[in-house]
Amino acid sequence: MKTISMVRIYIKEGDKLEGHSLMQEIFSLLHDEHRVHGVTVFRGIAGFGAKGTVHSADLLRMTVHLPLVLEFFDEPATIDAVMPLLQKMVPPGHIVRWQAMCDCAE
Repeated sequence: MKTISMVRIYIKEGDKLEGHSLMQEIFSLLHDEHRVHGVTVFRGIAGFGAKGTVHSADLLRMTVHLPLVLEFFDEPATIDAVMPLLQKMVPPGHIVRWQAMCDCAE
């Protein structure tokens, strides 16, 4: 068993960064530039944030504001390197990080 860092990022589908999909930009940073382990993107069917605005899937309305959760893990040093970049991309309060144990291959 070894100690890893888990990270979860909360955004919406339609969020943009310099005109590009924020989700795609984060995914590219994690996959292409930092090669972190275990990146998964979850698409929610409903959610609300600090402002209390509910975003949900509705067959009558097509929406691009459904919640997305990006989750990944890696060694703490790798996460330490990527966190400052993520914090520049994602609004404050939308990133959660915690330590976990993994039976990962050495």
